[in-house]
Amino acid sequence: MKDAETPTSADAESVRAQFDTLAAMAGDLAGHFALEPLLERILRHTLELLGCDSGSICTVDEAAGTYRKDVDLGVGCQSGQTFPLDEGVTGEVVRARSSVIFDEYAQVRGGHLAGPDRARLHGTLGVPIRWNGAIIGACVLFSRDPARRFTDDDAALLERFAAHAAIAITNARLHAVAEERAREAAVIAERERAVRDVHDTVGRGIADLLLHVDEADRRLATGRDPRDAIARARTAARSALRETQRTVLGLGPALLDGHSLGEAISLELAWVESAAALETRLVVVGQPGPLAAETVRQLFRIVQECLTNVVEHAAAKHVRVGLVYGESDVTVLVEDDGRGFDVTGLAKAPRRPLRGLGLQNLAARAQHLGGTVNIESTPNWGTRVRAELPVSPPAPDEGPRPRWRVLVVHDSALIRSGLVRMLGLAEPDIQVVAEVADAEAAVEAYDLLHPSVVVADLDLPHIDGVQLTAHLRAADPGAVVVLLIGSVGDDRLRDATAVGAAGFLEPRADAAAIARTVVAAARGDLLLSPAFLSRYSVSLTGDGTEPLTAREREVRALVEQGMPDKQIAAQLQISVKTVEKHVGAVLRKTGAPNRTALAGQAVSRR
Repeated sequence: MKDAETPTSADAESVRAQFDTLAAMAGDLAGHFALEPLLERILRHTLELLGCDSGSICTVDEAAGTYRKDVDLGVGCQSGQTFPLDEGVTGEVVRARSSVIFDEYAQVRGGHLAGPDRARLHGTLGVPIRWNGAIIGACVLFSRDPARRFTDDDAALLERFAAHAAIAITNARLHAVAEERAREAAVIAERERAVRDVHDTVGRGIADLLLHVDEADRRLATGRDPRDAIARARTAARSALRETQRTVLGLGPALLDGHSLGEAISLELAWVESAAALETRLVVVGQPGPLAAETVRQLFRIVQECLTNVVEHAAAKHVRVGLVYGESDVTVLVEDDGRGFDVTGLAKAPRRPLRGLGLQNLAARAQHLGGTVNIESTPNWGTRVRAELPVSPPAPDEGPRPRWRVLVVHDSALIRSGLVRMLGLAEPDIQVVAEVADAEAAVEAYDLLHPSVVVADLDLPHIDGVQLTAHLRAADPGAVVVLLIGSVGDDRLRDATAVGAAGFLEPRADAAAIARTVVAAARGDLLLSPAFLSRYSVSLTGDGTEPLTAREREVRALVEQGMPDKQIAAQLQISVKTVEKHVGAVLRKTGAPNRTALAGQAVSRR
């Protein structure tokens, strides 16, 4: 005779069925947020497992005193209806705060089923659906078998499955809240966009109009004919009205119709020249490529807002706009030599409506497309606004932007493209912000972009890499330049080191080595291979007895002539502190204890 504790094959099959059902329910829950279809699948799994063909799942709102039948299978067809909590099996569950079992449906107070349906239902089981201690719903099963009696074990099993319904209901509610908030955020964002566009359009139009009206007043005051100024004011008013209408309709600026971004900016600068008698300049760096329409629109709006601020507030004489095309980003810069303002103080002070909104607009436009805006201004020293946007708006899940900004300088378009690709593939944190062909364009691009590292060819035409390094370091002591060299035996390497080159790249360097060198230079380190270091030390020390740089040799020669540091500084056009540094290096390298001994060495060499 078989032991009573030994599970039978039927028991094992029942357990297996439970696990299969639970697995199926878990699969249904994964990633699904539409509540009614999900609850229907859960209810069908439960009916199948407990051998029933009728049931319902309801959601409960205790605060309102109601419950809603979300799913109703096999009985009543009352899905979607709402009932008071003092009725039905769900009402019994909420009152009991636990599972309820009835041998006959007729025992349920206030049951909703009547007639034939009511007579066909017998055993009834209801369990609460809980979340964080609160009852958020109920799961109810009915049996049409008069002999079927639900047990506490059935209730315990159904309560397990009710937990899945709780997850489904909670996820659906959270998802609904998230969707509602997303819709609200989208509405707010669209309102903000409309406010920004209207502010920019109306502000520019009014500024233009007022300038012509002021000109008419000045002409009247001096006895001149004001009709030309009045005509221009009328034209400006019509233009402002047209632009405002386009903005309200969600259309882009009229200047972008049939024009590239650069052409539209040129036309805007022409307006600045006529409106405020300013000298303007447009600098374009890099090869213009296809841009997303929204990127073009926002960049142009940023330029418009900046130029309107210049005309209205800056009292400037010159304004320059830079447009820099990179591989993955496009940058605009607007600089003026006007009165400027205190950026820090403005942030702390009570916000002035027009100016505060204008500055907020600039940042909001860039952030809308995953870009950045940087504003630098000093009272009486002008203002510089730099906005950088991706060529194409980023995907929602796109990661952080690259950290090391690189300018590539080489006269070969093929090598420039190769470097850009190699750097991008080898190091995601590197972002090539521009690529130019010669030193003159490199100086312009550096002034506009202030990259982390400049990667330049030593053999640039007209002005070589050493001279470019010297110029950039003189203008910005923090400039970091890595030079592409043909040979470590090149004598110019000594001069490049003397003027502050941060590193060198050999022709055989692979993508990983190039990326490591660039990142090391950006961090202030110098990363060179052991083989390069050994050859580098030999090539830079000359005959091995006087390892002086070219600048140090110049300083030594003048010291040997008896010149004081101040006079040496004037002759070499460097600072006195730099002269002192070079003199100290010369004394250390030559072993001379002082300047007199250094001069004595010169005599002995003769």
